[in-house]
Amino acid sequence: MDLRRKVVVILRVCVWQFLFVSIVSSNAVFRVQHKFRGREKPLSLSELKAHDARRHGRMLSAVDLPLGGNGNPSDSGLYFTKIRIGDPSKDFYVQVDTGSDILWVNCVDCDKCPTKSDLGIKLTLYDPKQSSAAKLVGCDDSMCTMIYDTTLSGCKPDVLCYYQVTYGDGSSTAGYFVQDFVHYDRVSGNLQTTLGNGSVVFGCGAKQAGQLSSSGEALDGIIGFGQANSSMLSQLAAAGKVKKMFSHCLDGGNGGGIFAIGEVVQPKLNMTPLIQKQTHYNVALKSVEVAGGVILPSSDSSSSYGAAIIDSGTTLAYLPDAVYAQLMSGILSQQPSLNLHTVEEQFRCFQYDNNVDNGFPSVKFHFENSLTLTVYPHEYLFQIRDKVWCIGWQNSALQSKDGKDVTLLGDLVLSNKLILYDLENQAIGWTEYNCSSSIKVKDDDSGAVYTVGAHDISSATSLASARSLTYFFGLAMVFIIHH
Repeated sequence: MDLRRKVVVILRVCVWQFLFVSIVSSNAVFRVQHKFRGREKPLSLSELKAHDARRHGRMLSAVDLPLGGNGNPSDSGLYFTKIRIGDPSKDFYVQVDTGSDILWVNCVDCDKCPTKSDLGIKLTLYDPKQSSAAKLVGCDDSMCTMIYDTTLSGCKPDVLCYYQVTYGDGSSTAGYFVQDFVHYDRVSGNLQTTLGNGSVVFGCGAKQAGQLSSSGEALDGIIGFGQANSSMLSQLAAAGKVKKMFSHCLDGGNGGGIFAIGEVVQPKLNMTPLIQKQTHYNVALKSVEVAGGVILPSSDSSSSYGAAIIDSGTTLAYLPDAVYAQLMSGILSQQPSLNLHTVEEQFRCFQYDNNVDNGFPSVKFHFENSLTLTVYPHEYLFQIRDKVWCIGWQNSALQSKDGKDVTLLGDLVLSNKLILYDLENQAIGWTEYNCSSSIKVKDDDSGAVYTVGAHDISSATSLASARSLTYFFGLAMVFIIHH
């Protein structure tokens, strides 16, 4: 889903009698493209922030929030992947989203599903009848019980396993679960792949509402990498095909990087615990350091100042009002003569002729277990034209009343770092890294360790691009993302 559309406000589990016609450990490579690559006109800064705002609103609703590529707001940072589903297989373009859980695609006979996209891609409706491997999932099916970790009350024979997701901005998707093959290129050695597939339960979208029915940023669906049993990651882990962990490395300069599901052997990373019982990837923020000053989280237990959401699907970075004000004061104290002006009624920008890393301070976020995330000036400042720079830090209070106390760290600060989400041990960690290089991952099936390089794998594909982001599914699945 879109950059700010990161999820899941309400996931209601219902038993629903559909009025539809009844239809009776490995590695994979998916090519992932930048979501706005096909647009005739680039997104304006206000459109990007509005995109974050929609996503922010959805994240901050009932339950709470991230995957992207280039964190530079002037380039935008959304990605989608092309996956193949069915037998025979067909191509589907889905938003890569670590802030939601299920994989779903729009299906035939869908109500208000978009039929065209402004992104320059051809939309496809999934039809279970056209796949010999497709199987409808009933509410009494073990897969339905696995997804929801319970037997649905009121379940009767021939009633489908139904899902409904409602986002904070009012957009919603509803449908029923289907089981079918998802096809991929299996990693079989250093920079080598062979064909493979896996059986996955996913949503067959029957009705869309709100932004999901719009053709502006329309895709065929969403692939979620959240923590719930319904995610593809959880399903593969439950089947013993992968470890329940993934990592990403977004190249802020070239726009590429690496995304891996499975065990990263090299480099090693220091970790901090995930805050328990959260839908998204929340960690305990201890302090923020800038220009020699230290900003402490609020001591008010009713606020969320001391928690930060790590969201690679959000472009910018959002801070609570009090933290934002002190941070901006510290940054600007180094350049008191700057002439600030507002661009598109929301971004604070200025003209600067010199190297920003020499003229502005780095910002350090300190987390539990002494883990530090350093954000350099060239990362939180972005250039919109020659010698004109804008500040990427944003005030959460100006985005949403409900989210005024939220710290949300998006691609702006996550770029140029390898970040590991270890769901087996409920921890997250990172290290500064060259995201255009390579990492070493372990194939849990054979025990072999393979080198996966962002540009090595993409160079072997038919999609040539200067910006490619490799996704590695670890017993090894690889997504190749093109910016």
